[in-house]
Parts: sequence; C-alpha cells; structure tokens
Amino acid sequence: MPAVYVAGVGCTRFGRLEAPLLPLLAAAAAQALKDAALEEVDLIVLGTMNPEEFTGDGMLAPLFASFLGKAYTPGFRVETGTSSGAAAFFAAASAIAAGFARTALVVAGEKMTDLPTPRVAEILSRMIDPTERRYGATMPALAAIVTRAYAETYHLHARELALVPVKNHRNGSRNPLAHFQGEITVSDVLGSRLIADPLRLYEVCPISDGAAAAVLTAERRAVRVAGLGQGSDHVALRHRRSLTSFRATQEAARRAYAMAGLRPAAVRVAEVHDAFTPFELITMEDLGLAEAGKAVRALVRGEMALEGRLPVNPSGGLKARGHPVGASGLAQIAEIVRQLRGEAGGRQVREARVGLAQSTGGLASVNWVTILARS
Repeated sequence: MPAVYVAGVGCTRFGRLEAPLLPLLAAAAAQALKDAALEEVDLIVLGTMNPEEFTGDGMLAPLFASFLGKAYTPGFRVETGTSSGAAAFFAAASAIAAGFARTALVVAGEKMTDLPTPRVAEILSRMIDPTERRYGATMPALAAIVTRAYAETYHLHARELALVPVKNHRNGSRNPLAHFQGEITVSDVLGSRLIADPLRLYEVCPISDGAAAAVLTAERRAVRVAGLGQGSDHVALRHRRSLTSFRATQEAARRAYAMAGLRPAAVRVAEVHDAFTPFELITMEDLGLAEAGKAVRALVRGEMALEGRLPVNPSGGLKARGHPVGASGLAQIAEIVRQLRGEAGGRQVREARVGLAQSTGGLASVNWVTILARS
C-alpha cells in the first residue's frame, strides 16, 4: 500500500456531556486539524453508528461538513456498528492510498446520554441477529454467554477476570479525557450488581458521549499507517464456529500483520475492544499477543499494565475511557498515535514504536485492526 501517515489527532472528553453531537464532532475535528497544522483537506469521512435514533439526525456527513464550514468538501459517512470509527479511518486511508485524496479528515462520535438507558439498549440491540433478538437476546446477555463459555473452557475464576476492569480503571485515572477517572478494586467488581450472569456492572462499559478525529496525509509525518485489516463473521451467535474466540478479529489481524510485514511480537502497545471486559483477554489471544486461554496469565503477572511487557488499553479502554459507540474505534487509534509520539503524559508507554488498535463491531461481526508505527 502506498504510504499513508497520521498528521494529527483530536479527542473530546468522554462521558455524560451537555454539548450536542455536531459541536462534539467539530471540537474533535478542530483539535486534529490544529495538530496537523492544516486548515483544508480533500476529503471528510464520518463514522457514527446510529445518529438517526440517538439524536434524530440524518444526512449527518453533509450536515457536519456544513457545520464545520466545509460544505463543499467531498465526504461521506461510514457505519459498521460499534466499530464505525475504525471503519471510517480505514476508508480514509484507502482513499489516500488509492490516490483519490492527498489529505483526509476522519471524525467519529456518538451522543447517547440524552436517551434513557432502556432506549439506548434497544438501539444497541439493532446489532443482534433478528431471530435472536426476537427471543429476548440483548448485547449483555450474548456477551455473558461468550464469557461463561470462555471462563469454563479455560477454568478461569471471577477474581481473575475482575483484574481487567481494575487495570483499565487504573489507566483511566491517568487519562483526563476518560469517562471514569477513579480506581476500583477486585472487591468492587465482584460486589457490583449482576447485569447478565456472570457479567457484573463493573465489567460492562458505560453509556457515553464523545468524539474523536484524525487527519491523514500522503506526506511524511511522524506516524505511519503500517497495516490495516478487516474481518467479518455471522451476526447470529448460534452460527459461530466458536464461542471462545472471534474469527473476525483473527482475520483482521492476519491481514493487518501481513500488510505491515510484522509479527505480533513487534507490537509494543495495544488498544483493544473491552465493552465487556473479559473480551479484552479473548481479543489478546485472537491478535496473537497471547496463547489461547493464557492471556489471563499475562494479566495476573502485570504484563498488560502500563509498566508491563505489553501495555493494553493505556487510555482506560472502553470500560474507563468510555464508549460513545461510533467514536471508540477512532479514539483507540488517536491514543496509539499519542503513545507513538510520546505525548500520553502519565500513561505514556516506554519505547513505543509500534502500536495496534482493535475495534469490534456488534458482537464481533465486523472487526478492524489498525497497526501504526513511528516513521
């Protein structure tokens, strides 16, 4: 693939915010453009999951371009559920690599907290197979099935799984943009109320508002897009070949590593999808960063902590940083860019030269892997 670089990134705070969606998107975009030292771009790519239902807005790409004062700049919107931000990044990078643009602004976000939680859950359930949804399946319920299968297959204890949100809240406490900035304990996790057995409240991401942005360019900058990959799987959980791994992540990783010409051992820092925190362990294994069933060993030994061999979710992950669904995949990429540029402050990973971001769409139906490297 012809060289594509990240020229700038931006991100709003995540959480329960007063600002509407368009101003949130514009704030992230302004940060990224300033970071890139650019005022104009050839293309705008927007990633959102469902603004039609969350905020009542349609035709969001031209609405946003007009709001930004760039009504005549070509642009479009991309949607792959909860991985829409990563998909938008992929689309923009592909456009530059193909020669359709020299510069592109990628913006992703969601405004979710204006609606009551049951309504948000209903909208998120659109990502579930219609038959399974008709029989009462919810995202937490399906995630609980996967979690129980994984834990029973590899004989994992609830106290071990609880170490994931504990780690991610510790990281989030160092991220001024995170939804949650306080630490929690294993006892806090195990004492929180059940959401869908065995998943508890502190093992499920919050409902958040927020936006992220990136500027891509064909001109050499500090961070290069080394590899991109996408993988897909059945939406219906009952049609999956496995409940203890995600084929879509495995395929996305295989393609991204091949494009980058790298092996998993080259990755120094990773941001992965942990909307349901046990999924962080499954994803590490699917990425080839741990053997099947053994990611928990790396977690227990502290290898996935900020000071460890391979820090995972230094931003706090979806659990602590928050999960405005359309924004999360791009926010992960923005975090990796900051890590590679040495700009992550109190959560900075030492000697980070190669970073990976993995984003999950739905219950691992449309997944993306993005590998970035210092130029």
